[in-house]
Parts: sequence; structure tokens; C-alpha cells
Amino acid sequence: MNPHTEPFTLAVPVNSADHILGPEAARVVLVEYGDFECPNCGQAYPAVKLRLKRFEHRVRFVFRHFPLTDVHPHAELAAEAAETAGAQHSFWSMHALLFEHQLELKPNDLRRYAGQPELDLERFDFELRIKSTVNA
Repeated sequence: MNPHTEPFTLAVPVNSADHILGPEAARVVLVEYGDFECPNCGQAYPAVKLRLKRFEHRVRFVFRHFPLTDVHPHAELAAEAAETAGAQHSFWSMHALLFEHQLELKPNDLRRYAGQPELDLERFDFELRIKSTVNA
């Protein structure tokens, strides 16, 4: 077998805790370790979105949080907001909003975005406050 065609194995395999788009049987699995405040991740977002649309039945996309808190002070809270939205089945909507408004990730901005995917705002506020308190 050609060494360049052997499958790559992740140290942490894709699992039910991941945020996943695309078919389980896809031949290509793209795993992004992303930071909502990272300019490079922000630049990659439209390209990834375009590829997923074009190859939607052949590619599986996995997003994993990797906030670089030393250089991106709002990244961790943005990741927590995405998870809080995910608890209400709106992770991908929040994911899109956070990348599309990457320069506006302060707490008031996150709450404003939470209103867009039609989340239960009271629950969002409570859960985000709890998560922020635990991570403080």
C-alpha cells in the first residue's frame, strides 16, 4: 500500500461528544480544532462552508473547540456560548454567527446572537453564567 494513501488515525477518534456535520460513511473526515476569535479560523470558515455544501454527501466535518485564551480573550466564552446553544440543538447556528461576527464576541454580543437561533434566552443566560462561574 502506498504510504501516502493510508488512513490517518486521530489520537481522539470522532465520537458522540463531537459536533458533526455530514454522513457517517463519508470517505473524507475533516476535523477542525477551532477558536472563534482566531483570524485564521475566521478566514477558513467560508472555505469550509463552501466545501461542505459542494461535497455534502462525501465529507464529514467535525468541529472541536481549541480556544487560545492567551491571545484571544473572548474565545473561551464564545466556545461556551456555542456549547450552551448546542444544549438547545442550535450549535451550528451559533457556530455560524460567531464566525460571521468574529470581532464582536463580548458577553452582550453573545446574548444578542442567542436570540437569533431562537434559543430559550433565560436558559441560555443561566447556563452560560453557570459555565462562566465554573471556569472562572
